Amino acid sequence: MSDKKEKKPRTIDISILLFPLCIIALLAVMIFVYPDRAAFIIGELHNFFVNRLGIFYIGMGIFVLSAAVAIACSKYGTIKLGNMEKPRYSGFKWGSMIFTATMAADILYWSLIEWGYYYGANPTLGDSLNALQRQQIASTYPFFHWGPIPWAFYILPAAAYAYMFYVKRGPRQTLSEACRPILKNRIDSGLGKVIDVVSVVGLLGGTATTFALATPLMTNAIKQLFGITAGNGLTIAVLLANGVIFTLAVLWGMKAIAALAVACVVIFGVLLSYVFFLGPTRFIIESGISGIGNMIQNFVGMATWTDPLRLTGDGVSGFPQQWTIFYWAYWIAWFVATPFFIAKISEGRTIRTMIGGAFFYGIAGTFTSFTVFGGYGLYQQVTGRVDAAQMLLNDAAPSEVILRLFDQLPGTNIVLVLLVMAMLAFYSSTFDAITLVVAGFCHKRLRTDEQPDKRLRAFWAGVFVILPIALIWSEGTLTMLQTVSIIAAFPLSIIMLFIIFSFIKQLKARERA
Repeated sequence: MSDKKEKKPRTIDISILLFPLCIIALLAVMIFVYPDRAAFIIGELHNFFVNRLGIFYIGMGIFVLSAAVAIACSKYGTIKLGNMEKPRYSGFKWGSMIFTATMAADILYWSLIEWGYYYGANPTLGDSLNALQRQQIASTYPFFHWGPIPWAFYILPAAAYAYMFYVKRGPRQTLSEACRPILKNRIDSGLGKVIDVVSVVGLLGGTATTFALATPLMTNAIKQLFGITAGNGLTIAVLLANGVIFTLAVLWGMKAIAALAVACVVIFGVLLSYVFFLGPTRFIIESGISGIGNMIQNFVGMATWTDPLRLTGDGVSGFPQQWTIFYWAYWIAWFVATPFFIAKISEGRTIRTMIGGAFFYGIAGTFTSFTVFGGYGLYQQVTGRVDAAQMLLNDAAPSEVILRLFDQLPGTNIVLVLLVMAMLAFYSSTFDAITLVVAGFCHKRLRTDEQPDKRLRAFWAGVFVILPIALIWSEGTLTMLQTVSIIAAFPLSIIMLFIIFSFIKQLKARERA
């Protein structure tokens, strides 16, 4: 890749630039004007895709993980991605960008609070749980939901894209181009447009979910730090600050993005160390080891559990429907951009080292986060200091629960400063990566060594900030658009299958050549 100024103008694909925005805008207007009717329709669709077709997502996860491992361990794993003698980025810098360019802001958020939902749930066949069982479930399921299967949704498509970039030297950087070996010339017609437009629409919905989850935590932390009371104005200021940081990084190119990723990891490491050494260190270590061990021991059962009798939850959907299937759909909704970025930074590696390294850095980062933050929060629960699970059951705001947990640490204000800095860095690092990728979608032709037009990068950076700002006045609209992103995961999963089978077909064709 090159950050040099473009020598010649490129043709912009207006349909990819405008259609997704028009669709999202139309959905937002319809939801705002007809909220009750929209809520009913979206609820029915959500029930159908998550509850009725949940087995599809379960099977999809098992297949993608199995295929990723099989390809990495096969003879195809030795194929080198590009002609560089050594990888473009060092292992640490490469791993930092992989971790921070994913749903890193969400990873930080969920590692602080996800265990609390599981502690208060009852994922068994109707049996009551004692405190030990609740602790085991709360410390085990986060590792499963952020472990090998969801990371495979990113890493296997990333390997396919990297092969398209650095071996086949494809003329475009889009999802439809990755489907060409299967769909052939149909990609150049309306079908290719549909694939790319649906992909960007799903991504826009997914980004709304990330902003919705993490922004309240940052704003409430700032309020507590400075003792202020502010509403939407502070939220807008936080979003704009994020926008400025990741827009500048995107415009400055890959060197700035790589530097921001490393800074993000450093800040994150300081926050982790603070909580680890000043918190219940022994409990954190032992809880993390136990949770990972339980996850490994019960992995097959957890990966295939569908709760067919629906004996848990609200009587409509059980634990795997509410959590596992939700997570698989959510990760799929993000596969549009994140794997592209992983592919872009993997030149010079083999398929095997790319897949293996991405699994290592991704899982190491998420497991460390959930071990330290999750273990700290779970300790406050089981020792009776903060009943976070009951607060969540009583519909307390998750950000309020997280701040209550941090109040138990010495030097709370120091923790909050580190938290805000880490979330700002994670936000910016994640969104500069997806902005760079989506800008590339909008070019009719874009070589692997070229960067998208800077005007497009700035345009999409603005979209990723303006969209959540426009939605913060309507919580119902935002929530339903998040549901739209989950519904969009179904067609996106079909596109993912096309990409995977296209990748396998190319590998086999290379062997026969």
